[in-house]
Amino acid sequence: MVDSKEPGRFIEEQIDIPSPPAIAIQILDTVQNEESSVNDLVRIISADPALTGKLLKVANSNFYSLQNNITSVDRAISVLGTEVIKNIALSFVITSQLSEDGESSFNIDFFWRRSITSAVAAELLKKATNLQNDAMFVTALLQDIGILLLYMSKQDEYLNILKERKNTQARLIDLEQREFNFDHQQVGFFLVSNWGLPESIALPIKYHHISSEAPPEYQRSAEILKIADLMATIYSEKEAAGKVRQLHEEMVEHFSMNSDEIETLLDEVAYESIEILETFEIDPGKIKPYSQILQKANTELGKINLSYEQVVLELKQEKDKAERFAEQLQKANSQLKKLISRDGLTGLYNHLHFQETLEKEIARSRRYGAPLSLIMLDIDFFKKINDNFGHASGDLVLKNIGRVIRGAVRSSDIVARYGGEEFAVILPETGETGLRVFAERLRRSIEKTSMEIGKEQINVTISAGGATLTPGENQVSKQMVIEAADQALYSSKRNGRNRFTMGTAPLATEN
Repeated sequence: MVDSKEPGRFIEEQIDIPSPPAIAIQILDTVQNEESSVNDLVRIISADPALTGKLLKVANSNFYSLQNNITSVDRAISVLGTEVIKNIALSFVITSQLSEDGESSFNIDFFWRRSITSAVAAELLKKATNLQNDAMFVTALLQDIGILLLYMSKQDEYLNILKERKNTQARLIDLEQREFNFDHQQVGFFLVSNWGLPESIALPIKYHHISSEAPPEYQRSAEILKIADLMATIYSEKEAAGKVRQLHEEMVEHFSMNSDEIETLLDEVAYESIEILETFEIDPGKIKPYSQILQKANTELGKINLSYEQVVLELKQEKDKAERFAEQLQKANSQLKKLISRDGLTGLYNHLHFQETLEKEIARSRRYGAPLSLIMLDIDFFKKINDNFGHASGDLVLKNIGRVIRGAVRSSDIVARYGGEEFAVILPETGETGLRVFAERLRRSIEKTSMEIGKEQINVTISAGGATLTPGENQVSKQMVIEAADQALYSSKRNGRNRFTMGTAPLATEN
C-alpha cells in the first residue's frame, strides 16, 4: 500500500509533469530576481506581440474598470502593479501551452472554459471579501490543472473515474485517492511547485476541496477557490439547481452574504467571464447570467401548462442525453498528445526530457542504493543513407530504429532520441551485467531488422556505449554519466562499429 502522506515521490513516478513554458520561466525569474527592474519584465512581455495584445485587452476590460485607456505594458504595470500583470501574463502563457487537444476523449475547450470562469469568480470573490491576494486569478485558473495531468498520464483509468463520479456523485478526490493514492489537488500542487510558483499559489491549490485543512494564512484563499469552483459548475453543468442551493449555504457560512448579494455576484461572474473568455480566444458557449436563466424558465413555464407526466418525460430525455454523452466520452480512443516531451519524428522522448529524467533517476539511485545504467547508441554510416536515398528515407530509418528500441525495453526504461541519429536508453535498477545483455540483444535486433527503402532492402547497424552507476563512495553528476557512455560509444566506432563497449570503469553514487 502506498503511503498517501508522502505523495510527491509517487506522483513523480506516475505522472509525466510537463516543463514550464520558456517565457513563463523568464517572467518568474525576472520577478524573483532582486536585481531585475520593471523594465526587464516589460521587455520580456513586449517581445511577444500576441501576449502583449491579450494582456492590454484584459487590462482595459470591465474586469478592472480603469478610467483611462492603457496602451503599453509599462503603463499597465504602473496602474495595476507588477504582481497583477505578471499573473495575467502567466495565465495566458500556461493556457496556451496546455491547450493542444487534437482528437481526444477529453474536451480541452470545456476544461479551460470552466477554469477561466472559476478564475473570474475567484477574482470577484476576492474583491467582494477584501482579500489581499494579487495571485487569486491565476491560482483559481490552475486549481484543477491536476485533472488535466491525470488524464494525460492515465487516460483510461481516469475516464473510468469520471464516469463513476457521474453515476455515484462521489467526491472526485476520494475516487482519485482510492485509485492512485493521491488526488488532483496534490498533482496540481506538485506541478506549480516544480514550476517555481510561490506558496501563495501552490498551497491554496493543494487544499481547494478541503479548505479547513489548509494552513491558517491560506484558508481564506482555499475557501474562495472552493466557492469559485462551485460557481463555475453552475455555469458549466446542466443540472445546477442543487449547486445554487449549495452556493447560497456556503457563501452565507463563509462570507456572511445575503441572497441578493450572492445572486448579483453570480450574475457578474457570467458577464465578466464572457469578456475574459473571448480574450483567451475560447468560445464562451452558452453562458448566461443566472438571473436571465431563471427569467427565461419562468416565462416558458408561464406559456406552457406542463403536466407532471410531461415533466418526467423531459427529465428522462435529458438523463438519456447525458448518458449517451458519457458513453461517447468513454469510447473515444484518441490520446491527448504531449508534444512538450516528445520528439516529433520518432515519438520517443526528446533531449530535454532525457536530461530531466536522467537527473531524477540518478537521485533515485543514490536514495535507494540501486544500480542505474545508461546506453548511448548511434546509427552506423547514417550520412550515407541520407546521401544515397535522401532525407525522407533517413527519417524512415530513424522511425524504424526507434520502434525496434521501444520494443526491446521494459516499461520502466526510458528511450529518447538524443539528437540526430543518436539515441539513449536509461535503464533503472540495472547493473553492468544486465546492461551488457540488453545492449547485445538490442544490437542484434537492429542488425537483423530489414527496411524497405524505395525498391531496396537495407540493413543498418549501431555502435553503442554504456555506463553503470553502482552504490559507492563518490558523488556522480549527470554529465559524468553521459560522458562515460558517450566515450564508450565513440570507442565502439573507432574499433570497427556494430558493437557495444562498456565504460572503462564503473561509476559510483554516494550511498
